[in-house]
Formats: sequence, C-alpha cells, structure tokens
Amino acid sequence: MNILRQVGILAALCWLCHIVEDGLPFGFPASVIGMLALFILLAAGILKRAQIGEISDFLLSNMAFFFIPAGVSIMNYFDLLKSSAWKLVVICFVTMVLTFGVTAWTVRAVMGIMARGKGGKDLG
Repeated sequence: MNILRQVGILAALCWLCHIVEDGLPFGFPASVIGMLALFILLAAGILKRAQIGEISDFLLSNMAFFFIPAGVSIMNYFDLLKSSAWKLVVICFVTMVLTFGVTAWTVRAVMGIMARGKGGKDLG
C-alpha cells in the first residue's frame, strides 16, 4: 500500500503541473515545473523523503529503461541524422569538453569554499 500511495503522490503532482502548464501564458514544460515543485515541497518540509523514497529509488535505479523509446525514435530519423553526423559529433565533443570543464571548476570552487569554512587551505 505504501508504494501505491507514493505513486499517487507523484501522479497527483504531475497532474497538477500539467494544469499549471496549461494555465501559463508562455510555453514551459510540465516536467520542469514538476521538478521545481518537488524540490520546493521537499526543501520546505511539506513533503518528506520517506513519503516518496521507495518509488523514487525504484525510478532512479531503472532510469535507463525510460530512454529506450527515445532511442528507438532517433533510429526512425537515422537518414536525416546521417546527413548531419559530423555536426552532431562536433557538438557532442564540444559540449562534453565544456561540461567536464565547468564541472571541474565547480568542484574546485566548492572544495575551496568548504576548506575556507573549516579553516583549511584554499584550493581555488
């Protein structure tokens, strides 16, 4: 019964976020609204981790399964993508390098902030 209640909480939140999306005067994905709403509810203590923990852990551990439909859809447009393959490879490489760089910089910055807070040496 606990899992069913947790699914119900997440389903209700998704449903409410779709209503919010329909009411907005501009386009904004309901999934992003849902993530923001879930974060706010958890941060404010309105929703406790225990109330959605089991279903969240299950969904996170099976996340790869949810990418299968997207992968199949991409294969339907392989001919279209093949003509732009080199552009896609360049974009993937550049964004990968940028992501690695920004992540490394962020980790160094956070470690420096944490070290300053503990009175240790600064890494940044």
